[in-house]
Amino acid sequence: MRGTGGGRSLRGMDGAFDSHTALEWLAWQVELGATEAIGDAPVNRYDAPAAAPKPAAPAAAPPGPVTPEKPDFVDLARQAAKLAGDLEALEAAVAAFEGCELKKGARNTVFCDGNPAARVMIIGEAPGADEDRRGRPFVGRAGQMLDRMFDAIGMGRAAPDAEQSLYITNVMPWRPPANRDPTLDEIAMMMPFVERHVELAAPDLIVAMGNISCQALLGRKGITRLRGTWARAFGLPVLPMFHPAFLLRNPHAKREAWADLLSLQARLRG
Repeated sequence: MRGTGGGRSLRGMDGAFDSHTALEWLAWQVELGATEAIGDAPVNRYDAPAAAPKPAAPAAAPPGPVTPEKPDFVDLARQAAKLAGDLEALEAAVAAFEGCELKKGARNTVFCDGNPAARVMIIGEAPGADEDRRGRPFVGRAGQMLDRMFDAIGMGRAAPDAEQSLYITNVMPWRPPANRDPTLDEIAMMMPFVERHVELAAPDLIVAMGNISCQALLGRKGITRLRGTWARAFGLPVLPMFHPAFLLRNPHAKREAWADLLSLQARLRG
């Protein structure tokens, strides 16, 4: 209910307006049920309320520094490998490649050993401490075991005849820290060089020495299941074999390694 005044005057008995009279008047209006005061100017209560002013839009943040896109190192490796016209140029391309972080912690780029004209190309996993120090693949204890294995079937890296010689390389040309397995990304960026290496050396067949080599060349792991079973990669026959380092830790597996060597020998003769 709105206050209407009810006919009473806002002035006291002497005609003067005072605070006491005003308070009495206000109390009387409340008793009558007044809920709000009436101003001198009329108010239309049906008008739509005025829209509240919109807050100012925050100032746009200044553009930050542009982050350059990460290079596609696999594509860069593919381009560099394709340009290599011979093994010497390919070795230089591998040594100049900066995409793999392993290079920063390695002493040497380990490229190859043996006779490039050999019918058999051995592809190992990655250099160890001895290989990193000397810059050649398979020269430590595992390399000595490899030499004894192939010497048993009349073959070796030092043989001048392509029929009896070996050509040896690794998937990775640089030693991983603490001899850990290379990651899938590290393998992927080096595979264009491996493929070009096989093209330029043009062996009759490949020995995939160890689990990492099988993963890189065949896309499969599990050397215990894969060994001794011929497969194909880069259009060539591939024989998975135990890595010599595995044989040093597991001498009982030498029987299977000997069977694989005989299979390799029979394939070459056939």
